Amino acid sequence: MNTTHIIFDLDGTLVDTIEDIALAMNRALAAHGFTELPLESYPALVGWGIHRLAEQALAKQPVRPDLKELPSADPAMADRIAQDALKNYDEEPLRYSKPYPGIKELLDILVDKNLVLAVLTNKPDPVARQVVAGLFPHIPFALVRGDLPGGQIKKPDPALTRDVMEVIGAPPDHTLFVGDSVVDVQTARNVGCPIVGVAWGFRGPEELVAAGADYIIHEAKELLAIL
Repeated sequence: MNTTHIIFDLDGTLVDTIEDIALAMNRALAAHGFTELPLESYPALVGWGIHRLAEQALAKQPVRPDLKELPSADPAMADRIAQDALKNYDEEPLRYSKPYPGIKELLDILVDKNLVLAVLTNKPDPVARQVVAGLFPHIPFALVRGDLPGGQIKKPDPALTRDVMEVIGAPPDHTLFVGDSVVDVQTARNVGCPIVGVAWGFRGPEELVAAGADYIIHEAKELLAIL
């Protein structure tokens, strides 16, 4: 395909952020007297935004005799956990996070090819911008869009995706989406763009194949053959 624009997911696609996400959420859980989750439980929980992550973290809590109802049934508690986790994450977004192998080199090549690059993520917008600016300061992304404060529209909602595409001038038939989860596959499908699934992400290739990704790549440089 004659690609002119590429829209990347962030977590699990460009950057391995899982330890910093877990750190922020576990600190919030502990501050409210809940049990911290093991790191290995987080990859299956992320991708839908921090509020959904808080809900799922509460759903995994052991039963506490001092609570009248399950913590996952308390929307106000999920809100508090999410807000505290966001504060924690905003204060320390880059303790452990790092680009996946070959990503920096790939982005340099794409810039040299004059492709328009953007990031669309369900990560909170302020943290997304910190992560991108901190790890890819030399890459001229046309747009970095995360979950905005008070925002209700997230991936895979086509309204959000079309807005991003309009801002960067991305035509659907020349725009490639790159991500690591079923959320990213649905995002691309909802606006009629091809989707490249990355096998190194949080979910693995099986979810991407089942979701119907157009391509699966195992190394960053393999993206170049699809352009």
